[in-house]
Amino acid sequence: MSRDVGHANAMTIRKHVLLFAAGAAASLAMPPVGQWWVLFVALPFLLHQIEGISNGQAKRRLLAGFCAGLVFGAGYFVAALHWISFAFFVDAATYLWMMPFALGGLALILALYWGVAAAVSVMVPAWLVPRHVSLASLLAIAEWLRGHVLTGFPWAAPGLAVDGMGGIAQLASIIGMPGLTFLVMLWSFIPFVLWRQRGLPLRLRLRQHVRPALLLLCLPIAWAWGAYRLAEMPTVLRDDVALRLVQPNISQNDKWRQDNAAQIFAQLLELSGEAASGQREIVIWPESALPFFLDEEPAALQRIADRLGPERRLLTGAIRRSGVGTVNEKYFTSILLVDGMGSVRSAYDKWRLVPGGEILPFEPLLARLGFRKLVSLPESFTAGRGPAAIDVPGVGPAGALICYEIIFPHFLVSTIRPMWLVNVTNDGWFGRSAGPYQHLAQARLRALEQGLPVVRAANTGISTIIDPLGRTTASSKLAEAGVVTGRLPVAIGMTVYAGWGDWMLAFCLCVALLVSCNCPLPRQKQKH
Repeated sequence: MSRDVGHANAMTIRKHVLLFAAGAAASLAMPPVGQWWVLFVALPFLLHQIEGISNGQAKRRLLAGFCAGLVFGAGYFVAALHWISFAFFVDAATYLWMMPFALGGLALILALYWGVAAAVSVMVPAWLVPRHVSLASLLAIAEWLRGHVLTGFPWAAPGLAVDGMGGIAQLASIIGMPGLTFLVMLWSFIPFVLWRQRGLPLRLRLRQHVRPALLLLCLPIAWAWGAYRLAEMPTVLRDDVALRLVQPNISQNDKWRQDNAAQIFAQLLELSGEAASGQREIVIWPESALPFFLDEEPAALQRIADRLGPERRLLTGAIRRSGVGTVNEKYFTSILLVDGMGSVRSAYDKWRLVPGGEILPFEPLLARLGFRKLVSLPESFTAGRGPAAIDVPGVGPAGALICYEIIFPHFLVSTIRPMWLVNVTNDGWFGRSAGPYQHLAQARLRALEQGLPVVRAANTGISTIIDPLGRTTASSKLAEAGVVTGRLPVAIGMTVYAGWGDWMLAFCLCVALLVSCNCPLPRQKQKH
């Protein structure tokens, strides 16, 4: 008996190790690796395990399904988010001990969503909804919740794999990243489903293949439509607006040292170039560009004015504060609009703060345990009021997004539709890792979803200009100082996703369920 129990335990451990490895392999679909086809190998392994849970009591099946989804999700998120660990090496003496707790804890929390989705899928009758449809649907819903619950963290959503899938990415304009996540997972399951039915009699196999084949056929159709859209909608640039994105490439070790402030400021001014007569140009500096409060330094603002001239404007990431010297003193990470006279004309305050970076969740408790946020200020940042646009004279309203605010497909813009999106960020925390590439890929998706150009200035890269169809018109390289110049692309009309938002995910789920559901027909009453 004990031998049987030991054998069963060994099999369970082996299964979970393979699930974890399959989840980690699935992360290869994310940028910069971009091997999206791996999902068609890794995700079916999870489906196979879920389909094998059919016997036993409901509680036991729920637990088995939950463990399968949790372990697979943990492998996926540990591998996909491994770049987070780079931030803890910036000040290793202070923060390195927190790294395994931060990365492992975050991956486990995110994997809980997949665990619950897999557990519920086990309980959905397979004769009513095919397991591959129920699992893909529930995982997509779990991913949607992951982007909303407790401020949300939708990084590494499987839908991001479309960054390497050519024309498929154009579907973002209709169904957004939530809908793409559902379709990518559903498409990944279907080849396995078709292969698994190879042993059935031909007549029955043809009958079973019709609906999965119809769903899979949507993939090449979507690719062809996306390629056609790209060909028929070339990039249109504005002749009246030039852009100058400054990438100083300041290491995180040097950025906040006060003795470097003058040198950093001088470098930013130098890279900003000289004013040209009659040239309307927007100069953009990255997130928290200066290690001092710019709006409190008239001399610094005057030097900026001298550099800009009358026709140019500066959009810069900055740290600002209010209630200075009072008990209500607050800190904000912001974007400031500075005109050619050295006046701060407008300010936007970031409202989605990075947990553990700019704000420490459950700070009274975690601070006692020795945990600290990565950005060192006397207290956590204060969140702004919400999405807003900065009205740039002569250019039009710019939807302002700071750092990881660009990863959210929802509540991206205010009620007033902007003409472009400006994203300032500092990926210097993450060195030459996958993080900056994944961050950039999400910016491309936001351009596609909204039909708006995205202008991105990053401290260490990658700074870029993206047109409304996700095409790059100008770009820098990672970890190189320099300047990106170009014209501002013209926005296109409001996309379907911009108008309907995440209701398009609900639409996709309903269509897939209607096509796949095996609803029993009502029985006809027998005639006596």
